[in-house]
Amino acid sequence: MSIDVKRQATLLKPDQSRVLLRPFNPGDPQRIGRIVARVMALPEHRVEPLLNEVCAEFSQRHAQIRKLFLERFEQVRELVLTDGEISEQRRLLIGSYFLAEYSLESAALFNPSIVPDPDQTGLPPDALRFILSLRATGEGHISSITFRSGIIHPDNRIEVFTAAGFLTEPRQIPNPLYEKPQFTKKLSELGLLSEFTRRVIDKLGERFALEELRTSLEAELHKSRSSDTAVCQDAAHGIWMLARSNYEVQFQSKQSLSERIIFPATPSQRNGVEDARFVCFANDDGTQVYYATFTAFDGNVIMPQLVQTSDFLLFRFITLNGPAAENKGMALFPRKINGLYAMLSRQDNENIYVMFSDSVYFWYDRTVLLKPVFPWELVQLGNCGSPIETDAGWLVLSHGVGPMRKYCIGAFLLDRDDPTKVIGRLREPLLKPNENEREGYVPNVVYTCGALFHNGELIIPYGLADHATGFATVPLNEVLAAMD
Repeated sequence: MSIDVKRQATLLKPDQSRVLLRPFNPGDPQRIGRIVARVMALPEHRVEPLLNEVCAEFSQRHAQIRKLFLERFEQVRELVLTDGEISEQRRLLIGSYFLAEYSLESAALFNPSIVPDPDQTGLPPDALRFILSLRATGEGHISSITFRSGIIHPDNRIEVFTAAGFLTEPRQIPNPLYEKPQFTKKLSELGLLSEFTRRVIDKLGERFALEELRTSLEAELHKSRSSDTAVCQDAAHGIWMLARSNYEVQFQSKQSLSERIIFPATPSQRNGVEDARFVCFANDDGTQVYYATFTAFDGNVIMPQLVQTSDFLLFRFITLNGPAAENKGMALFPRKINGLYAMLSRQDNENIYVMFSDSVYFWYDRTVLLKPVFPWELVQLGNCGSPIETDAGWLVLSHGVGPMRKYCIGAFLLDRDDPTKVIGRLREPLLKPNENEREGYVPNVVYTCGALFHNGELIIPYGLADHATGFATVPLNEVLAAMD
């Protein structure tokens, strides 16, 4: 049976003018100190004209640019070799030398996921407001998460609102609280429990702040014997890295959704925050929360992590732990099944697995769910986002890699009560790159990190050749009818 897949006219292309102001570090402290000294040597009468020139060129590209200049000055203040008074104009000018624009989308805007917006007010019947997350890739192949909002109209026409001009990183909440039992369990999973670790943890309360952890670490390092210094320092480094990987950020409510940028913020994310799979999760008490699994990449190691939000303003970043929390492509089911969290994954780069846990943060066991069978998926299989609950079962979009490393999107169906059972599967791809989609950063790829079901149709945003993002719609009944 043929499936009527309709490609929509909406197309999101990378926009190189969307720039974020980021710290610029031109070298070691000695070089930075020399640059500061040169700016300090400028005659006072030249400072204000130079600052005005910089502000005139860049103030229309960044909100509150003078505030950002002053903040950056404070970060390099210790390298200013003078006890004398420094004028505000000169402080602003110094700060400007240590900032640079970063074009988030200079290379690509792709691998989207889509979820219903928590605000559905003021819409006509059968319309849906949505939030789209996208992977933005810029200079150095560094990826971040960016957002768009839009509406699915009653006729299933898709409208994505124009992105706002100013881009802003969130402020990290300076002293987040940690739960002692959960933190200790994570240390155990990482193999970091030792006598030194226990002494550090014993000094802390059941809930503790980052600065309390720092104080405890410094105290125990100070007491360590010289013969144990290296071992204790390694343990302290691991503890601190774990704490830094669990953090919270806060955007301001006045910032539009498309202004909010989640840029790599920890060592484990240094080279990218990749392929976020957002899902609207229904809690047991009827409330909802948005989770997203994503891949953190430090240039060498990939690490699956989790982000949680209820309003897309406050985001909590949490490490995923356990022997099954590895590799790419983890996707959470939108509710518990038989009292357990459920997740799809791909630990071996070939097959799709399913796993269950009583904690969303810890994953221990996995079971092979699906193996490559058809020619278009013989290289590898993976999910394309969280399962979608339907009356017929859990619908999962998959990706398959075939000849010439061509990526296609397929689909399969799982039993609603026992998702270890595959009850239907498409023999042929649901979506494959056509002649207009195959050219880009990575040729011959269509890929999505999540779709949704609305008005009888699947709404599928998808990446084109790891470069841009398009949309397709397809009747759910046709997809189900075509499955074996």
